[in-house]
Amino acid sequence: MGDQCDVDPDVSICYIAPRSFLFVPNDMLTHQNPGIEPGTEEHSHFPQWRSFMINGIPKIDMPQNEPVLSFAPGTREREELKSKLRQLSRKKIDIPCVIGGRNIRTGNLGYCRIPHNHNHILGTYHKAGRKEVEAAITAARKAKSQWSRMPWEARAAVFMRAGDLLAGQFRMTLNAATMLGQSKTVFQAEIDSACELIDFFRFNTYFMKQILENQPESAAGIWNMSEARPLDGFVFAVTPFNFTSIAGNLPTAPAIMGNTVVWKPASSAVYSAYYIMQLLKRAGLPHGVINMIPGPGSQVGDPVLRHRELAGVHFTGSTEVFQSMWETIGANIKSYHCYPRIVGETGGKDFIFAHPSADISALVTALTRGAFEYQGQKCSAASRAYIPRSIWPKVRDMFLGQIETIEMGDVMDFRNFMSSVIDKAAFESIKSYITYAKRSPDAKIIAGGRCMDRVGYFIEPTVILAKKPDFKTMREEIFGPVITIYVYRDDQLEKTLHLCNTTSPYALTGAIFAEDRKAIVEMTRALRDAAGNYYINDKPTGAVVGQQPFGGSRASGTNDKAGSILNMMRWTSPRTIKETFCPPTDYRYPFMNEE
Repeated sequence: MGDQCDVDPDVSICYIAPRSFLFVPNDMLTHQNPGIEPGTEEHSHFPQWRSFMINGIPKIDMPQNEPVLSFAPGTREREELKSKLRQLSRKKIDIPCVIGGRNIRTGNLGYCRIPHNHNHILGTYHKAGRKEVEAAITAARKAKSQWSRMPWEARAAVFMRAGDLLAGQFRMTLNAATMLGQSKTVFQAEIDSACELIDFFRFNTYFMKQILENQPESAAGIWNMSEARPLDGFVFAVTPFNFTSIAGNLPTAPAIMGNTVVWKPASSAVYSAYYIMQLLKRAGLPHGVINMIPGPGSQVGDPVLRHRELAGVHFTGSTEVFQSMWETIGANIKSYHCYPRIVGETGGKDFIFAHPSADISALVTALTRGAFEYQGQKCSAASRAYIPRSIWPKVRDMFLGQIETIEMGDVMDFRNFMSSVIDKAAFESIKSYITYAKRSPDAKIIAGGRCMDRVGYFIEPTVILAKKPDFKTMREEIFGPVITIYVYRDDQLEKTLHLCNTTSPYALTGAIFAEDRKAIVEMTRALRDAAGNYYINDKPTGAVVGQQPFGGSRASGTNDKAGSILNMMRWTSPRTIKETFCPPTDYRYPFMNEE
């Protein structure tokens, strides 16, 4: 069914199976609820879904990952994206809070700036306050009853349609919004705001069906069932600036399982978040299921976290913020209606560890891409490396040679490999680490180090050579285009592996490079707990939904693996049902017949 088809205004469209629709006269929708008038908001967005469940079980095949478009010169997608970039950059939009399907404008404005040209404002957004927070929670609670009871295939259809819309007519819009608002290059935007978010929509609906199909065994005369209920309350989704796909996944994953959501996007990524809301609206998501309330954490986060009906938190962001949220929940644990589920992915101090047998060309390419793609602003970005002394001279020369070829600038120039960091605060934080290294006798900057913020927040790809394995930039997350290298003696491999495992409090991603299989086995054993996503002869970034479920432990989060069935199960509260067909009618047991 195409987007251009005509629809009779006296007919409602009900999803009955993925990519299938049932056209039902509006008077039928009110047959069992005569108090609901046709044309009203309640009627339009929450028909009596249970009346239209099909007498069958729709099939959802295992999805295939969305192909990455090349955007090579001469391709159609390149021209379409460049046109969309010009279009969006020339207009300024006003972004409201979206609460219960209504656009709420508070007048307390924030600005959506282009990080690589920070005087260019793409739009303004209205910050939520406590009043809007309460309204968003109320809207989520109001929507919960009917959304949670909607047939699973109807919920699936909304998000499968969102995936198809994003693969088509919304693709260039969300890619362009991500490039402009978050300073991502064309490739970094494509693999994030298009491919990964499409994958989240498609795979998560598939995982939902797998969860529903996982039913218990039954003995003779008994029928056992398991119901995947949503959590008992609302879910609070808090999303970061660095991945549009995560911004889309964190509120929608719980929603697919029947939950309703209050969503706080990062203040520096409200621009792309707005287009995600437009996509979900177009896909048919009912009002109130996801409520977007941008604003400062003190105004938005605190009242949400203290609300009695908070049922879950889906978070990606800094370790400090996540720990603070956990502390707030712990301090209020007696006041909640249920124990909130806490799911979070936080920081990382991700490593690349090379063995003397490593392929040097592959290692150097992984260092360059792993450390400097998207300006090092990935939770998984390589920010420390351990290189054996025997191969260091060749690695150094090749690595520094690659860095010299890196182009950095405006994302609308597709020749650039890098652009700017996200905002002034990030710029100053990263700069402070570089300054510290410059002044320290225990480190030397061997590439980059310049920081320029006159036009945009640009920081050169920077390499620090540390004399000590516990140097500050080997331990602390920087979240920028900075990697610190420690050169170790070849005969101290075991000792250095132990250092890699214990130097940092994080355990998110890591990579090893070796051709020697015995070394690969030994290194993998030694680093078993050092990373939740572990790569052999590849960079530590670029996890793909359904292939490398993402997450780490220790200070890096709860390791609930976004992009897998494990994460989706966190948003259910299972109910076990036992039906006995011929129940006993006498309380006495056979053994009681004789003394």
